[in-house]
Amino acid sequence: MATKVNKISRGNVIEYEKQPCLVIECKIVAPPNMSALCQMQLKNLKTGKTIHNRTNVGDSYEVLHKEIKELEFSYENQGVYAFMDLDTYETLEIHSDIVGETKDFLIEGKTYEVFYVDGNPLGIELPSSIEMKVVEAPEAVRGDTSGNVQKTVVLETGIEVKTPIFIKEGEIIKIRPEDKSYQGRA
Repeated sequence: MATKVNKISRGNVIEYEKQPCLVIECKIVAPPNMSALCQMQLKNLKTGKTIHNRTNVGDSYEVLHKEIKELEFSYENQGVYAFMDLDTYETLEIHSDIVGETKDFLIEGKTYEVFYVDGNPLGIELPSSIEMKVVEAPEAVRGDTSGNVQKTVVLETGIEVKTPIFIKEGEIIKIRPEDKSYQGRA
């Protein structure tokens, strides 16, 4: 059933150009001397691309049934990521094309929110910051303290992040998944 844009809100999943898209922002604007229109910012759940859409207020889109499940990441095997449903203890396999860039932040034993649209997994929602263990950190150079000096460390999943020079191997740090930036110690 199609829903008019004035009834669509942030967090809905709509079908836009035959692709499932998450509504990041949807606002009605009425410029002077013009009729009202709707500005939407969408995230394509299959490609991950952000789409800016401007449409008439009278237009309609199909709102898809969205479900979020808390699943625990178990392991990865040849591009297939295994998650366990903590309610049913059922193992669910998600392919690497759906996991996408979030693979850099998947830690065994931690729970993640997995997006399901019409019963199919379409993506993994990461928290705003993730705690990860530093597995490799070069020693700081003595006397190198002028300004905002940083070094590159390797985290438990193999990604590299720039941190302040005082971070040592074995420490747990917080990073922001969007830009892989250092947020502080955990």
